[in-house]
Amino acid sequence: MKRYKALAVTIKTADEIEKMRVAGKLAAQVLDMIGEHVVKGATTEQLNQLCHNYIVDVQGGIPAPLNYGRPPFPKSICTSVNHVICHGIPSDKKLKDGDIVNIDVTVIKDGYHGDTSKMFVVGKPSILAERLIRITQECLYKGIEIVKPGARLGDIGHVIQTHAHKHNYSVVQEYCGHGIGATFHEDPQIVHYGQPNTGDEIVAGMCFTIEPMINAGKRYSKILPDQWTVVTKDRSLSAQWEHTLLVTETGVEILTHRDDETIPRIINHS
Repeated sequence: MKRYKALAVTIKTADEIEKMRVAGKLAAQVLDMIGEHVVKGATTEQLNQLCHNYIVDVQGGIPAPLNYGRPPFPKSICTSVNHVICHGIPSDKKLKDGDIVNIDVTVIKDGYHGDTSKMFVVGKPSILAERLIRITQECLYKGIEIVKPGARLGDIGHVIQTHAHKHNYSVVQEYCGHGIGATFHEDPQIVHYGQPNTGDEIVAGMCFTIEPMINAGKRYSKILPDQWTVVTKDRSLSAQWEHTLLVTETGVEILTHRDDETIPRIINHS
């Protein structure tokens, strides 16, 4: 999301980490649940209502996006379709064959946040869309794989930018990952571009998101009059994947890991 006042970096206690694990697992379960409903003819408002009911009624949680920010975000999830980069507002527009959709979910449970997003395809994607989605997920995974105590935040952005540019894609620079915990958005900011061995040092106990937004065309974006929806200026396709991470003593734990993923939930570098 956007428009937050950055706070100081917080190192999570053992109790806070357990709460983050619970919130992260719940957020991942929402994405597992909604997948079968992302079909031709469905509306993103219907997807929003399904996710809202699942978070509130089944999980006993709170959807963090609802009424967040200024102006207040009006829905419980973000649904970003095709050339929408992020913060797409669910609507009554029907999904059509070939659409690509990012669903971004943040669940609050016992005061702590789990934040994650996944790309979905309606029917059969174009070769371009399929490739963009795959490379963007690879960008996320490459960023995650280098997270460990002693690494620097710039290392994350560099590896993501390098992989995207290698495939002739661009990296959105105006929106970034963020620290997370009892507050939706905390320091540090995790940008998805930059130079290696720059930025703050990564230390055990930090929790933050990595959420690269990768465009098939140029990197430039604009905000629509609703003051939330961000689109590519050239109307090229955009993709995004996101995970909430915990820095461990030896590497990283993906708190929003899903069973359908190839990357392991825990990565140890020792």
